[in-house]
Amino acid sequence: MAAPEEQELSQAQTEKLLQFQDLTGLESMDQCRRTLEQHNWNIEAAVQDRLNEQEGVPSVFNPPPARPLQVNTGDHRVYSYIVSRPQPRGLLGWSYYLIMLPFRFTYYTLMDIFRFALRFIRPDPRGRVTDPVGDVVSFIHSFEEKYGRSHPVFYQGTYSQALNDAKRELRYLLVYLHGDDHQDTDEFCRNTLCSEEVLTFINTRMLFWACSTSRPEGYRVSQALRENAYPFLAMIMLKDRKMTVVGRLEGLIQPEDLINQLNFIIEANQTYLTSERLEREERNQTQVLRQQQDEAYLRSLSADQEKERKKKEEQEKRRQEEEAARQTCLAKERRKRILAEEKERKSECLPPEPPQDDPDCLEIMFKLPNDTRVKRRFLFSQSLSVIHDFLFSLKETPEKFEIVMNLPRRVLPCLPTDEQPNPPTLKEAGLNRFEMLYVQDLTDE
Repeated sequence: MAAPEEQELSQAQTEKLLQFQDLTGLESMDQCRRTLEQHNWNIEAAVQDRLNEQEGVPSVFNPPPARPLQVNTGDHRVYSYIVSRPQPRGLLGWSYYLIMLPFRFTYYTLMDIFRFALRFIRPDPRGRVTDPVGDVVSFIHSFEEKYGRSHPVFYQGTYSQALNDAKRELRYLLVYLHGDDHQDTDEFCRNTLCSEEVLTFINTRMLFWACSTSRPEGYRVSQALRENAYPFLAMIMLKDRKMTVVGRLEGLIQPEDLINQLNFIIEANQTYLTSERLEREERNQTQVLRQQQDEAYLRSLSADQEKERKKKEEQEKRRQEEEAARQTCLAKERRKRILAEEKERKSECLPPEPPQDDPDCLEIMFKLPNDTRVKRRFLFSQSLSVIHDFLFSLKETPEKFEIVMNLPRRVLPCLPTDEQPNPPTLKEAGLNRFEMLYVQDLTDE
């Protein structure tokens, strides 16, 4: 049945096709082949994608969906814990509360009117999500700038990706929606969320995703979870094969109380995750057993072919290395010969060294890269290119170099450029009668 396909496929592709069929249990060879071709014959990606499809999880090898994974928020068994703000105490507390009450009422009323009127002028920009990952990463950076780096490990991805990972890994997902302007947000972040016991508890028990509702990604999640007060936390898990909100915590909550509430939610829903883990373990054990059998079969089938392939590869590799070494050696010898000829030509074209009593004469000491020193006299009226040609003609000088003046430190423009086709003379370059110049090697740059 598969003979026509085996004639078109390579031996490695045929082996992957048989292995994929055994791992997934698909009867249709055509479907197995199409799936492998979609994943560029990456068998691990194809098998994982097939398992995700069976479990109802979006492919982890494709881009995340534009909208978050649907979360069941209508379960009547959702645990809700709402913390009310404490009432003023004492005469001083009530006096301050009554004095500030009209100001707070006026402020929030004007802000509501302003936001309501603004909606008619232009739509809420948070409704357009263009860079969800950027929204999350930007929030994390702003959070760390304000509250420091001691906090629960933020999930650096979209809300949809966090849901997919929590579902795939069978972990709890704790979602925190950050209200920038809420009066309790600052105290909650500093004293509760960043406390050592809370961040240790969250990091060891669950995934933690957070975003500000002032950003499009956070606003979209806010619309999905429909929070009533801030600070807001939602616990989400896989329940009855759906990602479900199993706990809601709203209002300013203290660290010890937060840990107790999260523990209560975990204990109340642990049986759902336990049963799902047992089912997955059974499936994994079956898959491991089949994989071991397939691997043994493939090792037996391809042992001789693998030996022959490696032998040919080693022979070809040796041949290529020998050829490359030979070509490299020839190139080096050719380059040395050309360089020696160029140095010889430069040496023959150099003007004679002026006498020491010439009034236009200056003496230069050159320090070469190998720490040797060379002294020669030149004329102030000569071009800097003469210095370069002299140094190039020396055997100790590298093929590429630059000449540096130490005080003040600068590179002498000895070679012509588009901006300066004629290099300046030694006098124009500001050299004195006695100079010390340094030659720097540029061969490896």
